[in-house]
Amino acid sequence: MASVTTLGTSNFTTLNNYLQNTTCDTLYSHRQYARVLMPLLYCIIFFVGLLGNGLALHVIRLNVKKINSTTLYSLNLVISDILFTLSLPVRIVYYAQGFHWTLGEAMCKISGIIFYMNTYAGVNFMTCLSVDRFIAVVLPLRFGRLRKVSNVRYICVGVWLLVLAQTLPLLSMEMSNNERDGYITCMEYPRLDQLDNIATMLIGAVFLGYVIPVITILVCYSVLCSKLRFTAKTNHLTEKSGRSRKAIGVIFCVSLVFVVCFSPYHIDLLQYMIRKLLSTPDCADLTAFQVSLHITVCLMNLNSCLDPFIYFFACKGYKRKLLKILKMHVSISFSSAVRMSPEGSSKDFVDGNKIQLHSSKVAETSERASERRLY
Repeated sequence: MASVTTLGTSNFTTLNNYLQNTTCDTLYSHRQYARVLMPLLYCIIFFVGLLGNGLALHVIRLNVKKINSTTLYSLNLVISDILFTLSLPVRIVYYAQGFHWTLGEAMCKISGIIFYMNTYAGVNFMTCLSVDRFIAVVLPLRFGRLRKVSNVRYICVGVWLLVLAQTLPLLSMEMSNNERDGYITCMEYPRLDQLDNIATMLIGAVFLGYVIPVITILVCYSVLCSKLRFTAKTNHLTEKSGRSRKAIGVIFCVSLVFVVCFSPYHIDLLQYMIRKLLSTPDCADLTAFQVSLHITVCLMNLNSCLDPFIYFFACKGYKRKLLKILKMHVSISFSSAVRMSPEGSSKDFVDGNKIQLHSSKVAETSERASERRLY
């Protein structure tokens, strides 16, 4: 009898949600603005992300013989960003047509799986990078074996399998929906709102895909900053060189980009699902949530084209090779002029300015040994 009552309540809730969604005519009232602004933003994300991550992949390929744990995690992050950007053209067409999907249900599911899979693959590999840096600087002896390339390969495979397991349930869901105004939407929340227990499932997904990674990243980088500050205070040469300040600045930028890009979407999703468990949102609430999802998802996807800028400022090797690729003819003439200069070799020059290394070369050797792990 209890099971019959539960089943009846579940069917009533599903029917109520369905009737609410079909009678709510304001879910896509922002269509005229979105069909201009969203394709424009996604085009920028597509071109910048594809170019920047493509160059990063080229730089990593040139150093494949010197691959280590950090490079391997970065390689998987770059691949994830590239796959994500390659899935954007169909979404750009979808938004340009005013939330109208013309490629069928199968392509809608494929694009949705690629979209979410690579989004959360990027989150997980950024988390792996923070843990890798934490082990390298704070616990190199106790957990150093986890940074061996042979072990990191298995960790990367495990991350991809975890993300695949998280996104495969999308195959059992119908992602496209025929709207009353004749439009066919794809991968929109009002379609998922008709599913039973969707609020509980999405709350669990937020904790697994955002809360745990963001806590891990912030804890690891906070400990790293404390370690660097302590090193700078106890080592006068380290404080004078400014390397600790630069490293702390890079850590702050990485953490800020992650929090700013991913927090609005997940906080928005979490608060609405909690409200959904406590009460039944009306049409105005659902419309406001739908508009906020479109904005926060754009902000979250912006992360894929910000990663190359982090590589540029955080990794000297990436910066040097990127400038060499972009300014090949300038670098060739510059290196020739440096080789002819009697004052020093090309190794003593960065961006055309001579760096005096002779007086502090011996003293900085010990400093570099302690900080090389971070870079």
